Amino acid sequence: MQRPNPDEDPATPPTGTGEFEAIDRLRMRFEAAARARFPEGELPPPGETWIGDDAAVVTPGGSGPLVMATDLVVAGVHVDLGVCSLDDVGYKALMVTVSDLAAMGARPDYALVSVAAPRGTDLEALGEGLAEAAAETACVVVGGDLSEGSVLVVSTAVTGTLRPGPVPVAPVAPLLRSGASPGDHLFVTGPLGGSAAGLRLLRRPPGDRMDSGGPTVVEHLARAHRRPRARLDEGEVARQHGASAAIDVSDGLVADVGHLARASGVGLRLSDIPAVEGATVEEALHGGEDYELVITTPDPDRLVAAFEVAGLRAPIPIGRCTDRPGESTVDGEPTPPGGWLHRF
Repeated sequence: MQRPNPDEDPATPPTGTGEFEAIDRLRMRFEAAARARFPEGELPPPGETWIGDDAAVVTPGGSGPLVMATDLVVAGVHVDLGVCSLDDVGYKALMVTVSDLAAMGARPDYALVSVAAPRGTDLEALGEGLAEAAAETACVVVGGDLSEGSVLVVSTAVTGTLRPGPVPVAPVAPLLRSGASPGDHLFVTGPLGGSAAGLRLLRRPPGDRMDSGGPTVVEHLARAHRRPRARLDEGEVARQHGASAAIDVSDGLVADVGHLARASGVGLRLSDIPAVEGATVEEALHGGEDYELVITTPDPDRLVAAFEVAGLRAPIPIGRCTDRPGESTVDGEPTPPGGWLHRF
């Protein structure tokens, strides 16, 4: 019979943290983060089973359909460990999956997190970032898996639900990429390019980073890359107040709004693309990983008013949908190609 770890000498004490010890430490961290959603009572709540069994058992909230999303963060592909700490990686791994729910107008409920990592990886630090993101989004990590691997990979799967609006007049349904119509107005929930600009600056020697602005600007750009935020409030308010379609900006504005246009069968006329201070227009168009939402609506006044009532930053108009599928312009010129695309 082969030993579980054939590369280890049985006469030498094993190195690293044991799997079950690591799981127990992470369980305690994630249960502490779950207090953001369950401020009182025992954890897990009666009738639910979280980390520690063969599967998790939960009771989804809300009255709409169950919304599910999954994503990967792979070292060297999605994250540069030379400029991001392990807690940044954990934070980002959960937040980018939650962002997919935000684009549907949903709220996250539960998450499964699986990690493959080289021996010696600081799982406590990784778990700290995951727990911070879980607490901020009221998403409870209820299970997952750990494995040794040659490169760090964090996989997150999230379930969520849709809340009815203040005056429900129709069945609760998610925002889809395919819902836009010709004439709809296009908005984005914030200026773009911050993550790409942050990565650009973080890869420079510290003394060269001030070229893009003062310390406040540099810090903001670095955080935009290391700690993206899912726009959950914006997605929910948009869904509840007349938005027709939405998508989050993960691969770059041009690439992602193109996905929306193709799914909806519309063309695009974009203009006045907002760039974060310190970012270039190219980074705003193609940089990606901003996780702002692109939203379409036939009633822009209603959308803007709803954001104001909710105390949210005003959405920024960036163009219109047209009745010419395949059309795509920026400030009257053909849209320059770009954005992230995985190749296999």
